[in-house]
Amino acid sequence: MLFNSLIFTVFLPIVFILYWITPPKFRNYFLLLASYYFYYSYNPWFLLLLIGTSAVDYLLARKITSTDNKKRKKLFLVLSLASNMGVLFVFKYLVFFYNSSIEILDLNSNILNNFIIPAGLSFYTFQSLSYTIDVYRGKYRADDKFSDFLLFVSFFPHMVAGPIVRYNDLMPQFKIITYFKNINWQSFATLVIWGYFKKLLIADNLNLIVTPVFNDVTKFSGFELLLAGFLFVIQVYCDFSGYSDIATGVAKLFNINLTLNWRRPLFSKSLHEFWKRNHISITTWFRDYLYIGLGGSRANYNRWLLNIFLVFVISGFWHGANLTFVIWGTLHGLFYILEILLMKKFPTTKLQPFVGRLYLLSLHTLTLIAFRANNVTDLKYIYKSIFSADARGFSITTLLNYQDRLYFLIMFIAILVLFFKELNEEYAIINKYKNAYSFLKPLVYIAFVVLIFILGNFSANTFIYFQF
Repeated sequence: MLFNSLIFTVFLPIVFILYWITPPKFRNYFLLLASYYFYYSYNPWFLLLLIGTSAVDYLLARKITSTDNKKRKKLFLVLSLASNMGVLFVFKYLVFFYNSSIEILDLNSNILNNFIIPAGLSFYTFQSLSYTIDVYRGKYRADDKFSDFLLFVSFFPHMVAGPIVRYNDLMPQFKIITYFKNINWQSFATLVIWGYFKKLLIADNLNLIVTPVFNDVTKFSGFELLLAGFLFVIQVYCDFSGYSDIATGVAKLFNINLTLNWRRPLFSKSLHEFWKRNHISITTWFRDYLYIGLGGSRANYNRWLLNIFLVFVISGFWHGANLTFVIWGTLHGLFYILEILLMKKFPTTKLQPFVGRLYLLSLHTLTLIAFRANNVTDLKYIYKSIFSADARGFSITTLLNYQDRLYFLIMFIAILVLFFKELNEEYAIINKYKNAYSFLKPLVYIAFVVLIFILGNFSANTFIYFQF
């Protein structure tokens, strides 16, 4: 079920009403059933996979808590890691490795087609894994009810595309009784409206130009390909942060507060700052469970740099079984380390904010082209076109032929709205004037609603990160 589907507009009010008329001691059971139906509507068979992986992690975490034997604890942790990584490998990477082996060895064998990847597979397995790892590290005991743990993994607003929520942030909220009067209606409305604005009006409309370009790269000039890459930067940000906003807003209907996942990353002045503000829940997950597991900063200097690089490469491969994702992660790892080396050599030198933001946006655009390219061959062509002195270099004729001029005008205005709203959030420009802010805020969000219904794309496009 998609947040931007018609069925969700029926599902959410029904779940909301039934949740609040259900006796408090049964609400979590009802919310678990609702979450499972939410996932069941996407693919019934994959619900069994979700329940199965969650049950295995719960039982292994209980085993870790119940024994004082360190070797047995480690064994149960390894079993948890193996089961989760095994599921990820089969559904995300088996086809990739099989086909790569067939091509490299030039074997006379059929190449497998891609499996259907369960929606949000990486997100809910990572959330479940964080529980068993933290139990192993002694952060808390695995003494929760089975149903509460299942709800912790599968709570429907965040299950499919995050944010990945930690045990201490979410589980205690399921164990307290809250009241209908405590619902923060303003936060719900503003988050959901802004999330749908970013998804339906910006991301899904930009998809109409970005996808045709990347599906047929040889038709376009280097400048057009670069412009499409920049538009994809905006598309993927609006698509994913839009999902997080909607998820966070919907959770507030049940008095659940999800963790912050985005903090205006496109205003960053360096790659270091970018990864502190972009997709925060997955970045901190890789830091806490992979980077630290590799030794983190406790190792010697060269090993520390290698640990950083490996985290970026692995996180790139986490996004998808394609060499383009590995290239994206590798590029980010190299530039991240380059920034470290430059800061070490020139500790007092700081870029002007405008220069820093221009650098980050340029780097992010060029590297995200690798993220979006369909294959390595297309990626090579795109980079060659961008960096060559092609006579068509600054032409946008072909790009303009894909949509009429009104479309580009609407997209330009929508991106301006995005820029000025995030600029205000970054610097609290209007917020300083309380009277003006309190008057303008409801009018602006009403305008957002009107624009969504007039200009929004209601084709129920899948969120980009569902495939991860």
